[in-house]
Amino acid sequence: MNDFNSPEYKRSRGAYISQQTAEYFVSILVTDAFLAKLLTWIGISDALAGIISSFITLAFVVQLASIFLVRLKVSAKRLTIFFDTLSIFSYMFLFFVPFITQDKTLRTVLVVLSVLIAYIGKYLINSIAFKWANSYVEPTKRARFSANKEMISLFTGMIFTTIVGIVIDRYESLGDLEGAFLFIGVGVLVLNIVNFISFSLIKKDSKEEQTDNSQPFKEVIKNTLGNKNFRSVIVLTVIFNIASYFTVGFIGVFKTNDLMMSMLLIQIINVVANFARMLISKPIAKYSDKFSYAKGMQLGLMISAAGYLAIVFTTKATWFLMIVYVVLHNCSLAGTNQNSFNIAYSYVDSKYITQAMAIKNSIGGICGFFASLAGGKILSVIQANGNTLFGMPVYGQQVLALISVVMLVVAIIYIRKVIAKQKVMIQ
Repeated sequence: MNDFNSPEYKRSRGAYISQQTAEYFVSILVTDAFLAKLLTWIGISDALAGIISSFITLAFVVQLASIFLVRLKVSAKRLTIFFDTLSIFSYMFLFFVPFITQDKTLRTVLVVLSVLIAYIGKYLINSIAFKWANSYVEPTKRARFSANKEMISLFTGMIFTTIVGIVIDRYESLGDLEGAFLFIGVGVLVLNIVNFISFSLIKKDSKEEQTDNSQPFKEVIKNTLGNKNFRSVIVLTVIFNIASYFTVGFIGVFKTNDLMMSMLLIQIINVVANFARMLISKPIAKYSDKFSYAKGMQLGLMISAAGYLAIVFTTKATWFLMIVYVVLHNCSLAGTNQNSFNIAYSYVDSKYITQAMAIKNSIGGICGFFASLAGGKILSVIQANGNTLFGMPVYGQQVLALISVVMLVVAIIYIRKVIAKQKVMIQ
């Protein structure tokens, strides 16, 4: 029987929180405006930048490999440390590309490869790492633990993102973007070391847990894709991913290129948004633990739809609506982020959680990636027409956001009519 109050379990939970905070800091440095700034400096188009930013969805496909990876009976701890370290190293390399070559084509290739390797390394072991680290959290308190973990990341992240925004703006004002990229690269290296140490402090998974992961492939399929309730979760994931990645990958360049927002302003808005998310994280977590992860996710989707609706009306004259979007989008993550992981526990036997998450995220990732391709095509067409559609002045991101709103409404209805009526497993 697991003793969740033992020193070893408490240390593991603390180390998990530390690791997630370090990884969150890395995500701040390698996504959104910072990544958009690097891609623009290299000379990559807005459409391609959005697609590169959305590679995360395509990388979800490699999670399918984790179904076979867990059968190797290698500890989850070793697999996680190796591939996660490789992933963050690739993120670091991304910001050293400007110093390696002056050739635009080669730079583009190196950036694409770096992002792909980073995402592949992370998502190859994503479901394995989640089950392993989360196994030291009491089942009835998962949402609340996730909220506490998230709140610590957000609070420290607000300080971190403000400092980084000031430093990057300072480099940019001096006309030294290469110096900014070097600063980010070194920062990611330091965070990789912290990430490695944190993972090392988490308790190693037992031999029994490794054996549990070695289920016959036929049994895996029967208890995942053969599970009607789980299939509905896959459908929800597909709808949600399409809605998200149709637009989200193109918001960074919208902020910096079209709305001409400074890096400092963007980071200040992010701080405000993270503070708002921190305030509602615990209440949503309690709501999710009490009623269900599905209903918690539904709440997040409603907030997300309102955020995308703000983008629909965002122009240079109404740039402040971007603040509304960022705040609502971040708040929505309090409902969608952890619940999208935890929801598998509600409908799939714990023996098949790793495989179920891999299948769910892979299918959703494929659909999300093609949604980003479609979004990139629409954006290119609108920009080629001088930011007009059917003779009306409009930014491509406004059109994409409108489509996302429609998809999220469909997802909300699907939860109410289908998933909310399914029997929930407590395990």
